[in-house]
Amino acid sequence: MERLFLINPVDGRYSKQTEPLKDYFSEAALIKYRIIVECEYFLYLALQKTVKTQKLKSSDIEFIKGLENPSSNDIAKVKEIETEGTYDAPATNHDVKAVEYYLKAKFAEGGLSNLSEYLHLALTSEDTNNISYAMMLSSALKKIILPKLENIQKHLLKFSNDYAGSVLLARTHGQPAVPTTFGKEFRVYENRIRTQISRINQVKILSKLNGAAGNYNAHVAAFPKINWLKFSENFIKRLNDKFDLNIAVNKITTQIEPHDSYCELFDALRAVNIVLTDMCQDIWRYISDDLLIQKAQKGEIGSSTMPHKINPISFENAEGNLGMANALFQHFSSKLPISRLQRDLSDSTVERNFGVAFAHSLIAYNSVVKGLSRIKVSPAKAAQQIAEHPEIYAEAIQTILRRENFPKPYELLKTLTRGSKINHSKLNRFIKNLKISKKTKKEILDSINTGYIGIANKIAKILE
Repeated sequence: MERLFLINPVDGRYSKQTEPLKDYFSEAALIKYRIIVECEYFLYLALQKTVKTQKLKSSDIEFIKGLENPSSNDIAKVKEIETEGTYDAPATNHDVKAVEYYLKAKFAEGGLSNLSEYLHLALTSEDTNNISYAMMLSSALKKIILPKLENIQKHLLKFSNDYAGSVLLARTHGQPAVPTTFGKEFRVYENRIRTQISRINQVKILSKLNGAAGNYNAHVAAFPKINWLKFSENFIKRLNDKFDLNIAVNKITTQIEPHDSYCELFDALRAVNIVLTDMCQDIWRYISDDLLIQKAQKGEIGSSTMPHKINPISFENAEGNLGMANALFQHFSSKLPISRLQRDLSDSTVERNFGVAFAHSLIAYNSVVKGLSRIKVSPAKAAQQIAEHPEIYAEAIQTILRRENFPKPYELLKTLTRGSKINHSKLNRFIKNLKISKKTKKEILDSINTGYIGIANKIAKILE
């Protein structure tokens, strides 16, 4: 019942589908990743020879690493520090400082209170936050989003092979054009999605660890002998190796990492969502024209009043959610690179909506897979459409005639076919009466009678 009263449908109606994203984009997840960043930074700082901390025992290191997996109660404690206050201190009203105070209390419990001031040492909140978001985005992509896109790609690749030779009447400008095949048309979408998956994989999410104005001011003041540029680079590499991430350090920033790499990622996600929107609309049309048949699902109701209906709801749901996701991705890309002077906080509330965009995308990807699993080609309907439009062979006839230097063949076929309904008998008579060799007539008839699909069946099965 509680979910029925939630405003956002990604956490209400669609909560079962979006559940996996809670480990990456919920408030609890953000707190957890902040804890991870703070603990990992402390551990790496303690390794530096010029940092005069006591030598950490293996048990100390294990204790600190254990803090990186906070319980629900631990997460709640951090939130309590921020909003209500605890440990005899008032509310911080600052989410990152709340994490620092929580960890200091934990250090005290573990007998490490003499080291607690090394937590968050020289850092600004944005150092912790930007690395946390980079980790969240990288992990969610690798573990949730990309596998879903790859699943869609595999479905389309199977359709491409299964229907490589299944003839379909292509329409350009909505009008009958020439024959193609279902397999080749599915392969077009598979190829486009594969291209965008590759593009997403190539995006390295940038992060920074350089303090309040991006100059390592406090870092150098406290530890002038550390090569902080190298420290930042090695620290991010350490995170990549430990958590299987794809992030990199940006050494030249203001207080915030400028978010340009975020925009690159969101633009790539928006691009793949546009491809899927295009595909959903085409499939919707093919279903509407009875060229694709949907399998009936037991117990499912298509209409509250028309019992016969099987609506293409999966593709419609996908289209709507892809649009919602892309509206957010578009805003992210236009807003996040803009920050007044060295820093303003207008990016913070926007970043908290990353998960919403990912959730709408995930819902859409699930709907696409569900829709694809329910459709099959109707060869009879496809053949009927082609039989009803013999004018589509005008291209083949005029092209062969042009090769033979026949006078004005394009204009001749235009007069025969444009704006008028012809049948096969009329077309055959036309071919028979052409003043060309029997060999060329046979060539024209063979081209028409063998489907006139070019190498569509081979394109559908190209190995790349």
